[in-house]
Amino acid sequence: MPATSTPSGGAPRVLGHPSRDAIRLEDVLHALADPVRLGIVLVLDEAEGECSCSVFDAPVSKSTLTHHFRVLREHGVITQAYRGTAKMNALRRDDLEDLFPGLLDTVLTAARRQAAAGLGAGAGAAATGATSRS
Repeated sequence: MPATSTPSGGAPRVLGHPSRDAIRLEDVLHALADPVRLGIVLVLDEAEGECSCSVFDAPVSKSTLTHHFRVLREHGVITQAYRGTAKMNALRRDDLEDLFPGLLDTVLTAARRQAAAGLGAGAGAAATGATSRS
């Protein structure tokens, strides 16, 4: 399900997403293993909808943050779609729950517990916060 938009005077921009059946467990686990990406997923989980890339305040450069979003998208954890000039992000919660029941909730609960205990895991979640919601 490609996301498209048509920039003024240009061809539509298409972002590649794996089909639901192409999402693999090892890819999802790899995507969630990075603290910055895990922080992004925590914010999207709490948002209950779409968030623009610009609302994330992560401890990395903009180009590195773009890379993390791409990894999450290409591994089937999030969807991205252009809405005008904004790239909107949403968690693929339903797909992940159908494919790997309980996995996402278990990982996010553990990350929240570790962040609350100051154990370092989920450090990306503590440093990656939405500055505003779109």
